[in-house]
Amino acid sequence: MTKMCYSMCIKENLIHSRTCVYNINYHVVWSVKYRRKILNTEVESFLKELVQQIAQDKGFIVHLFEVGEGDHVHCFISAPPKLSVTDIVKYLKGITGRKLFEHFPQIRQKLWKGQLWNHSYYVETIGSVSEENIRRYIEHQSKSY
Repeated sequence: MTKMCYSMCIKENLIHSRTCVYNINYHVVWSVKYRRKILNTEVESFLKELVQQIAQDKGFIVHLFEVGEGDHVHCFISAPPKLSVTDIVKYLKGITGRKLFEHFPQIRQKLWKGQLWNHSYYVETIGSVSEENIRRYIEHQSKSY
């Protein structure tokens, strides 16, 4: 996928791009293979910078990034509608896995089969309006046509 260019400006939680206005947010969590506790302070620092660089290159925003208990990662992400959460996770896990092995070759000793991250991940959408409010708004639309 080519580098996406958006003239983004955030105003009241809305992101304005050339063709749409959106507020799409995700909480994404993934873990180290076998839950090995390899994400120490040095690795975490490198990983935080790398995740921000990936987000900038691929056209999404990482608002928060934290390592939990040395074996898993939490991200709060905003992304444009044309970028799927599957692609975002694929970018983050794929690129960080390869770069961490290159920069910290010693972590391979705690893992086998050459994989850093577990195959699965958790994702949850996060909105500023509750489902109940959306339902109420849609149900009360006037039908004057």
